[in-house]
Amino acid sequence: MRFGMSSLMPSALLRSRWVGLGPTLLGLFASIVPGMAFADQPRPWEMMFQDPATPVMDRVESFHHLLLWIIAIIVAFVAVLLGLVCLRFRESVNPAPSRRSHHTLLEVVWTAVPVLILVVVAVPSFKLLYYSDVVPPPDLTIKATGHQWYWEYEYPDNGDFSFVSNLVDDADLQPGQLRLLTTDNVVVVPVGKNVRLQVTAGDVIHSWAVPSFGVKIDAVPGRLNEAWFNVKEPGTYYGQCSELCGTMHGFMPIMVKAVPPDEYDAWVKQAQSDFAANSQPEDAKTAAAQRLPALSLAAR
Repeated sequence: MRFGMSSLMPSALLRSRWVGLGPTLLGLFASIVPGMAFADQPRPWEMMFQDPATPVMDRVESFHHLLLWIIAIIVAFVAVLLGLVCLRFRESVNPAPSRRSHHTLLEVVWTAVPVLILVVVAVPSFKLLYYSDVVPPPDLTIKATGHQWYWEYEYPDNGDFSFVSNLVDDADLQPGQLRLLTTDNVVVVPVGKNVRLQVTAGDVIHSWAVPSFGVKIDAVPGRLNEAWFNVKEPGTYYGQCSELCGTMHGFMPIMVKAVPPDEYDAWVKQAQSDFAANSQPEDAKTAAAQRLPALSLAAR
């Protein structure tokens, strides 16, 4: 989330920081107190990743920390080197400039060292790409289809039922629900199970992205892309469509609820009944069309 700074007065800036402190403290408390439901979401003034909820995101965060150390060392070295050059070779100390055109050893070093750095970066990078790209034996499959502007989900391994997930309008939000991130129907998955996610689209390119899962995969019409995740802790996790897909691109969130396996089994039985003969795709198109003028006006 990005926030403009120029329009904030000091008092407003201070209030914003105090407002942003609440969710941060709640997230810290949830991670300390056993049994408390975990949830992750964008937070004001957030500069780092959301807390990792899957093994893939664990590795993404570790790789990020490695790159951060490498970048910090390079920046510090270049800054020190630049300072030494400015001091040692300033005009007052060297009135007659050097005419040296090359230095063989120095040229070998400044070619070899970047190559070694790239090798150090490439090895864990390729390992992470392979780990995230190769889907392990799945415990269940969920198919997500992006539409303008909502998501449709299918559970082929659990009775082949499907439902659509629409944004909950501001006027219908309940206390504690998040604006622009809450959906009417939630994707439910079991904790500790490998979930294979198949993604496609029915019209234009969308992108299914949940930051705390380390998953961002394009939904392309006529193509089936795959990703996977294994949620470590029960809780609710949020994402959004991350590919510009039209007027209401910013109004098609993703809401995933991870529950223990026994609760998941109970939800599946209920969902099979609730969504058995659903006409929701057509209803969703109608609802999206009805919301378009109001949301477009609010976006301005």
